[in-house]
Amino acid sequence: MNPKHIQQILTDQAFPDIKGTAELIETHISWVILTAHFAFKIKKPLKYPFLDFSTLDRRKFYCERELIINRRLVKKMYLEVLPVREQNGKMMIGGQSGFIVDYAVKMKRQDTSRQMNLLLEAGLVNEEDMRKLAEQIATFHARAEVIQTGFDLEAIQNDFADISKVQPFLAIHLGEKVAGVIARAVDYSDHFLSSFANRFRERIQMGFTIDGHGDLHSKNIFLLENGSAIIFDCIEFSDHFRQVDVLNELAFFGMDLDFYGRSDLEKAFLDAYFVRYPVLIHEDDWQIYHYYKLYRANVRVKINALKTMQSPDEKEMLERMGLVKAYLSLLEKYLEGVRPLGVLVKYNR
Repeated sequence: MNPKHIQQILTDQAFPDIKGTAELIETHISWVILTAHFAFKIKKPLKYPFLDFSTLDRRKFYCERELIINRRLVKKMYLEVLPVREQNGKMMIGGQSGFIVDYAVKMKRQDTSRQMNLLLEAGLVNEEDMRKLAEQIATFHARAEVIQTGFDLEAIQNDFADISKVQPFLAIHLGEKVAGVIARAVDYSDHFLSSFANRFRERIQMGFTIDGHGDLHSKNIFLLENGSAIIFDCIEFSDHFRQVDVLNELAFFGMDLDFYGRSDLEKAFLDAYFVRYPVLIHEDDWQIYHYYKLYRANVRVKINALKTMQSPDEKEMLERMGLVKAYLSLLEKYLEGVRPLGVLVKYNR
């Protein structure tokens, strides 16, 4: 599949839905076609160190994997995997005839106005929403598969230090002070991981490394008007990203709430979560939780910096750089041990 094929599907309305207009959302690894009732997600034929969608067989495998992984949380949204076919120069999602050129995950379309990140921007999320969401996520985590693995100190240190790859770029565009913040964060991470290595190992032995969501933030959550939540888009392409200490997953969500300046919601969420699933049971665990927030801000800085470097579009580069600045602000405040007051910027969509 390529962009021309996707455009042909849109133009010909070649999808199993009531005829009407369709909208295309493009990410760095997928095309998502939104129709009146459904969403069709097609993986791009890409290969990165952390992801391999380079062959038709692999894309089929990961479409099926996406269905299985996400149905643990939301069964009625993820419907089926459909072939994308080509016949006589025409493309079609589904159908029985034609040459299979790709696969699509068919999902029930949700009301995008209920996406949690948009509700946070509008100030429409409250503590009761967080308590209900916490109960839902805690129940999922408590039932998730426990992963028994070793603690590789050097690998984890290297993972955090990978942000150094974008340090020269950021120093050029944002000043040498940024390079100093990154260097200080890497030094702190090395020291912290060495100092708390035994507790990290104990938590693995206690069963707190689980097969979780992997990408738990507000953009992957719909808060419905009836009070329930739809949590979607688990990472299917990498077990490494998804199988983490539960505090790592929670810290991602907590960091996201800090980004929107809603640390009050984080407290309500954690209070309700720990009642249902007590995974923070030692004083050192609080330190580990806050370390993971630092780590998640680190990852967001790196990802958005890399996307800025790779983007050919000047407008997108400016938007990405705005996100880099926002997450750098969080990173620095976590290093200082100061509760962030919010760094929400207009570049966050």
